[in-house]
Amino acid sequence: MAASTPDTAPAVPRVKRDRTHYLYIAVIVAVALGIAVGLIWPDAAVQLKPLGTGFVNLIKMMISPIIFCTIVLGIGSVRKAAKVGAVGGIALGYFLVMSLVALSIGLVVGNVLHPGDGLHLTNAIKQTGHAQVSADALPPVDFVLSVIPTTFISAFTGGQVLQTLLVALLAGFALQAMGPVGQPVLRGIEHIQRLVFRILSMVMWAAPIGAFGAIAAVTGSAGLDALKSLAVLMLGFYVTCVLFVFVVLGAVLRIVAGLNVFSLCKYLAREFLLILSTSSSESALPRLIAKMEHLGVSKPVVGITVPTGYSFNLDGTMIYMTMASLYIADALGTPMSVGEQIPLLLFLLLASKGAAGVSGAGLATLAGGLQSHKPALVDGVGLIVGIDRFMSEARALTNFAGNAVATVLVGTWTKEIDKERVRRVLAGELPFDETTLLDENQETVTEVPEPQEEALAKA
Repeated sequence: MAASTPDTAPAVPRVKRDRTHYLYIAVIVAVALGIAVGLIWPDAAVQLKPLGTGFVNLIKMMISPIIFCTIVLGIGSVRKAAKVGAVGGIALGYFLVMSLVALSIGLVVGNVLHPGDGLHLTNAIKQTGHAQVSADALPPVDFVLSVIPTTFISAFTGGQVLQTLLVALLAGFALQAMGPVGQPVLRGIEHIQRLVFRILSMVMWAAPIGAFGAIAAVTGSAGLDALKSLAVLMLGFYVTCVLFVFVVLGAVLRIVAGLNVFSLCKYLAREFLLILSTSSSESALPRLIAKMEHLGVSKPVVGITVPTGYSFNLDGTMIYMTMASLYIADALGTPMSVGEQIPLLLFLLLASKGAAGVSGAGLATLAGGLQSHKPALVDGVGLIVGIDRFMSEARALTNFAGNAVATVLVGTWTKEIDKERVRRVLAGELPFDETTLLDENQETVTEVPEPQEEALAKA
């Protein structure tokens, strides 16, 4: 009788099931239910707004520590400070150029559509418009000074992304200068980052509740009448944003990085769904940082480009302010000539930086900019208050797409991107770890300390 041979094949490792797809199915269902509740019981739906606000606040709570850890780890592990300066300079230059492109596109579409013709103002609408002028929007000089936090700790508690960015840059350069002595600190910050991402993955399970409350409140407060009367402006704005992302950004991404914008958007599909349900691009900022690093862009590029882009690379907001300004001018019966439009839009380009971090920044920036540059148009801001929330979703989606593309482009220009890994990730060969928002086996501090390199060289 033949002896049986023992099975010596190695055991197949148990694959951890990704259950997060159920979460995003629940978000889609919650959005549909929210719209239904907003249309059927509008008064009750408006009362659900705190659910959406609470969820977005939970996400914002995590933004400062994530940005701090990401930037410190990225800069601290780079030996040459000049590399960080090059990344920042290229990123800011690209942001300026793309903002001007977005303004120009909005200018052309607004002049073609003329959606504000034939509307009439009431005293109530005028008062609503003036109420949107935010006292939080700062002139350029005060805005620059506001980037400096009162204390080191207040940078994490004030809710200002640029303050956190400044402190993180200083800490990163300090650890970089410390050399091997700073390695234990970097490892400690790496563990803190993993903890923060794990907390964020827990918070994400509240997304369906937040999406339901946010969408129900928006639908209940706006109603169908407001949507019908302003459908031309909304449709024109949405189409313009789609063309900007898939034609303009898509062409730049293909030419510079050789990537398909549709593949990148598919990779970021869950983040787009999260933004759509909360109308806030900030809700997806931590996930964008994690996903861009997983994609193959280096930590310094991600850590500098993404947070800075959230304040300076607002493509959707640029298009919105252009079209809304022309809409209001037409509605008031005082259409602007091209000679009047260009100075106003350049002024709004600067004013938008002063409103970074302001809640409802799109509408507040528009009202504040018009108040400073062309006060007569503030009366008409009340015309778009009813649909601003719906337009803010397109703004947020476009801003997010613009920052994702910018991160890949800056990584390509600075040669801080692993193109083979990008190909494998976009092809689905290296799936993103949804359970922790961080690759468990990825080492953050990968640079060999300087003395060890010298010893190896001598050997």
